[in-house]
Amino acid sequence: MSSAVQRLSHDLDTGRLAKWLAGNVAGYEGPLEVERFLGGQSNPTYKLTAVSGTYVLRRKPFGDLLPSAHAVDREFRILSALAGSSVPVARTFGLCTDENVVGAAFYVMEHVQGRVYWDPRLPGLSRSQREDVFDSMNRTIAALHNLDPVALGLGGFGRPGGFLARQISRWTKQYRSSEMEEIPAMEHLIDWLPRHIPEEDEVRIVHGDYRLDNLIVDESEFRVAAVLDWELATLGSPLADFAYHLSTWRIAPELFRGLRGVDFESLGIPSEQEYIARYCERSGRSTDCNWDFYIAYSMFRTAAILQGIARRVQDGSAADPKAAEVGRKARPIAEEAWAVARRLGAHV
Repeated sequence: MSSAVQRLSHDLDTGRLAKWLAGNVAGYEGPLEVERFLGGQSNPTYKLTAVSGTYVLRRKPFGDLLPSAHAVDREFRILSALAGSSVPVARTFGLCTDENVVGAAFYVMEHVQGRVYWDPRLPGLSRSQREDVFDSMNRTIAALHNLDPVALGLGGFGRPGGFLARQISRWTKQYRSSEMEEIPAMEHLIDWLPRHIPEEDEVRIVHGDYRLDNLIVDESEFRVAAVLDWELATLGSPLADFAYHLSTWRIAPELFRGLRGVDFESLGIPSEQEYIARYCERSGRSTDCNWDFYIAYSMFRTAAILQGIARRVQDGSAADPKAAEVGRKARPIAEEAWAVARRLGAHV
């Protein structure tokens, strides 16, 4: 796993952690060195280096947290269930819910070799390499949405039916919990979205935060080596899950890691319509659906998440030093979402 520069970590009790590893991770042998990965806004992530190998630890943030946030136990469960499936994930080694070990619940997984790319324009790669990355990214999310959750033991991982209504309600509540100023576009969306929910599609495993910077890319074959950050995974609408991923094509690069306005042909990156067509062919779904509603909902959800990051900055529990800058994106993302809704006929 390659991310931003790492730094030696002093926020974990390495002695207690080493003792837990020795008792819970098969084959573990110290001594232990811990470094923290920079980047990411959710669960702090660490590289663990020992004689027996290299591991990755993800823990909940310290401090007071929003309800249902940072569910590392759910991450651990779905990663374990997906092992050996058509969706590449890191192998899990153990879950610890005893906060006395490092101060918060955590789990330990395999360290997967590869690179995390933060800019979807993939600067530095060739045209053919970009083509390979985007095709593998598309193939992987289609594979996820083709899995049978019951067959994987995940039949109870989420509630059946009413997914979008529950999600809109959930993110409205999360937004209210972290609201620091009024954002008119969010108020409009909170009113409009529940009244325009399309007929539900099938229930599948959804990642909840599927985007390029939550993937480890193999640097020799330029394919997805592992899907990361399953904190928001549940059972729900695959169309909504794909639309969240697709919203990258609607957001400007300077706003929040988007692709709007780039020269797709010269870069070797598929257009939005080409990307949709590939996904639908691979997943057996129709291209004729209300994508704009799902994208407006996805941007609303992103704005709510970003508002939560802004609140964590204020509360002092943000995981990333750039969190304040990221949190300020809530308002413009909400305004983009409301612009999409208005094109569907929404009005104040």
